[in-house]
Amino acid sequence: MNIPEHRKAIDKLDAYIVRLLNERTRHVLAIGDIKLAAGEEIYAPHRERAVLDRVCKLNNGPITGDQLRAIYREIMSSALALEKTMTIAYLGPEATFTHQAAIKRFGSSLEYASQKTIADVFTEVSKGRADYGVVPVENSTEGVVTHTLDMFVDSDLKIVSQIVLPISFCLAAKLPSVKTAEIQKMFVHPQAMAQCRSWIQKNLPRVEIIETSSNAQSAVSVAYLRKAKEALHIVAVTGTLAAEKYGLRILEQDIQDNAANATRFLVLGRQCSPPTGDDRTSLMVSVADKVGALHHAIAAFRRYKINMTKIESRPSKRKAWEYFFFIDCDGHVQDRKVAKAVALLERESSYVKVLGSYPNTE
Repeated sequence: MNIPEHRKAIDKLDAYIVRLLNERTRHVLAIGDIKLAAGEEIYAPHRERAVLDRVCKLNNGPITGDQLRAIYREIMSSALALEKTMTIAYLGPEATFTHQAAIKRFGSSLEYASQKTIADVFTEVSKGRADYGVVPVENSTEGVVTHTLDMFVDSDLKIVSQIVLPISFCLAAKLPSVKTAEIQKMFVHPQAMAQCRSWIQKNLPRVEIIETSSNAQSAVSVAYLRKAKEALHIVAVTGTLAAEKYGLRILEQDIQDNAANATRFLVLGRQCSPPTGDDRTSLMVSVADKVGALHHAIAAFRRYKINMTKIESRPSKRKAWEYFFFIDCDGHVQDRKVAKAVALLERESSYVKVLGSYPNTE
């Protein structure tokens, strides 16, 4: 076939694809009407995962699995937007890694509401001004985001999904003519500083560090420099998306110390996700202040042969030296073994709260 013949074939296929996409969307909208009438949530992480897994199994290339997932993510995003005006609250400002994670999960067709703090994200979802919220909970290099864990103490929101986003940082400036040897100041978020510490100490050991509230704010601070002289000596450590959004020039790419650097984000909602067969459950536990109390409590997981993948302690902030333990384990709270383990955990603990059960994979 020559080029005109290939193009003619593409035009014919496009017409077929558009017709099928609209037919698919009509079925999705019909399901949405049934869900709304029954008072159920429109967004279903378990169904989303099943669809993505199924279409990837049908794929014979040359499109890669990741590319196909990205295409279907936008197909599902457009359908969600037609079903209901859906708003996703996230820790802002725009172009933060949390914003990227939210788009990765929900696609670009929905409404996104930037929030100043993690507490604000919880509040927006709790008060119904947002349908879901996205917050960071853990970085592979720096560990947990303690403020997110603390918010669960008084919140009734549930974890309905998780997002794992590879994190890479860049050194960016307002002008392309900035020379590394002449840099005097650097805008950087504390988490970014921690994840790029070795690179910064090696390449910019004497630079003045100015802390910011987010990686996007670091980019904004440099983008809004008014004096040309300042712009020649001040840089930001930020993400590529933020650098591009605010018109910065990237001087160095991938300056994070760990090439496998990633952050885990949680999607907050009001109802737990149904079981998928490969799930994770998050719990908050308080035990009596006595010898062996925690050991006896978590023995429930060993008894029922459940893999406990994580445990973190946080001060309760209600009484001196009282702690909450945040636990992740494999399985769904509706699974027979997990339900029995949680029941035993409740007998051995002073307080147990199920924060959510959700798909274990991305």
